[in-house]
Amino acid sequence: MKLHDSALRLTVLIGEDDQWRHRPLYHEIVRLAHEAGLAGATVLRGYEGFGTSSRVHTSRILSLTEDLPIAIVIVDAEEKVRAFLPQLDELIEEGLVVLDPVEVIRYAARSDAPEESQESGESGE
Repeated sequence: MKLHDSALRLTVLIGEDDQWRHRPLYHEIVRLAHEAGLAGATVLRGYEGFGTSSRVHTSRILSLTEDLPIAIVIVDAEEKVRAFLPQLDELIEEGLVVLDPVEVIRYAARSDAPEESQESGESGE
């Protein structure tokens, strides 16, 4: 079964070394999103990128930096995502937050499986 709906995608772009109270910032954002009851969050680690500093961060062996780009992606109803934004204000010192309206196609398990009595050949009469 496919369910169509509109939603808001929140993408937080930060550095892998960004911290919140001696813990990775991306971990804290995911934890708070979970506590807020958002539908889900995914952390993606980039191989290369640069931000406002214009310093390129890369995973290439010869590079001295390990502060790789991190993207945290959250998709949920617009009102739930917007209600979560003030929590990000408290956490993020440097980074970028992107909001995109999206169309969601959610695949859900079908509930039209045959009943046991029909599978075993019983007529139910």
